[in-house]
Amino acid sequence: MTFLRKILGRRQPPARSKDQWGDRGRGLLVFDHTSEVIRAESCLRKEGFQIRIKGPPPGLSTGCDMVIEFPLIQELAVRRALAEAKINLKSVVAVEGPLLEPVSLIRVKDFGDYVMVRAANMKLTVDKRDGLIVNVSGGGCPDVPYLADALVGKRLCEAPEPRSLGHTLCGYALQMAFEEVTRLCPG
Repeated sequence: MTFLRKILGRRQPPARSKDQWGDRGRGLLVFDHTSEVIRAESCLRKEGFQIRIKGPPPGLSTGCDMVIEFPLIQELAVRRALAEAKINLKSVVAVEGPLLEPVSLIRVKDFGDYVMVRAANMKLTVDKRDGLIVNVSGGGCPDVPYLADALVGKRLCEAPEPRSLGHTLCGYALQMAFEEVTRLCPG
């Protein structure tokens, strides 16, 4: 056994990834309904909490396609803010290990002159040269054709934010894609 350790070296535990919250640990807020996630996000951002919307890890699927990631050290304050806003929280889960790692809802695909940002099942494609929205697709919500009609053919700087037009999961996901593509193509 000692011989193998000398040859192979000591096995090191995997390094913990540090993010904007450092070593304080992360927690996930789990909800039953997407509308509660959207309300909770607005509430917590208004209160100044640093949060991220993510997809739930496979073991936490509840029917809601989103969870809120937050610094675990702020759990009591987060719970208090949600309770005061009368937002139903199903549970809080500490992120401990890769099986509870949340999934990013945002994917970016660069096509040269065009960039497509996918958020959940919604896709927004923009001409990088002039910021023109050339396509909106995906989702299955009844407001997707309306959202596409309102955005396609407009430049990012002229287009209304999807959150001002739609109130479904698809509208919310399209807002996330809109924010990411605006960050990538600020002109």
